[in-house]
Amino acid sequence: MKKISLLILPLVLALVVGMIGGAYGRVGHWLYANVTDLEASLYGFEQRAVDIGEMKLALYSNNNPGKPVIVMLHGYSADKDVWPRFAKHFVDDYQVIIPDMAGHGDTGFDASWDYSMPAQAKRLAALLDKLDIAQAHVIGNSMGGFLTATFAIAYPQRTLSATMVDPAGVMSPEPSDMFKMLNQGHNPFLIHNRAEFDSFYAMTMAQPPFLPGMVLEAMSDKYIERRSELEKIFADFHSSDYLEEKLADLKAPAMLWWGDKDRLLHVSSVSVWEAGVPQLKTHIFNGIGHMPMVEVASEAADLYRDFLQQVPAQIAAE
Repeated sequence: MKKISLLILPLVLALVVGMIGGAYGRVGHWLYANVTDLEASLYGFEQRAVDIGEMKLALYSNNNPGKPVIVMLHGYSADKDVWPRFAKHFVDDYQVIIPDMAGHGDTGFDASWDYSMPAQAKRLAALLDKLDIAQAHVIGNSMGGFLTATFAIAYPQRTLSATMVDPAGVMSPEPSDMFKMLNQGHNPFLIHNRAEFDSFYAMTMAQPPFLPGMVLEAMSDKYIERRSELEKIFADFHSSDYLEEKLADLKAPAMLWWGDKDRLLHVSSVSVWEAGVPQLKTHIFNGIGHMPMVEVASEAADLYRDFLQQVPAQIAAE
């Protein structure tokens, strides 16, 4: 209860200040920028930036040296803040690394950077090198799931397991709502106004956690501000070769999750992954959308822990 109180107190204070001072928008932006960091710190995560040469990758990590490592990867347009409520379940038994990949979050954007999946996989390998981590379990959502599979295929001796959560990376037999929109020339991630943001946000989760209206307003403003950056990242990300012909090369113990109400990436993609990845374990979340680790964090964490307990703690080097 103490941790919950510590988390709610700044929210209440900020809301009161906002109402008194008429600073609704400023308070919303402050909450959006800071409260998730506070919450992560309550779970035992520290923020840091790691210089990998090309850039400094911002990340959350807990202090648990010598324990098996889990790397958690966010999706396109998201950042590391989507993971802490799921990740808190692993801080005692694992070293957890949650990076903001290039172009996202506190790592920032540079128009000269390559945002394709092979480039992002090389950066992830460089991050592990800098942290002196030889092998890791990798779990990623959406674009992060695409990156998880790309990394596992490119770096098999570094991948203890690969878990893809509603991943991009294959062509679904049935088009999602998002792909129908893309085929009509509209990218729902490229936001011009609050109405477009509300429509987009409704596509991301079937059971989203509560967020104050002022925070949603701040999120909308951020998407509008980042529209040109997200357009560049999207172009690079979607220039990456799809994985259908490479899935058989994913040899690490692998799990696939999908929300059956996902509107961004259609659940019919499961059949493609199952046909391609040997011995893939699959779980479909009923009534859940694109982000099970946010929508049902505790349930997803239990499922992931059960999976990890069946995976060897290390693999032999070549």
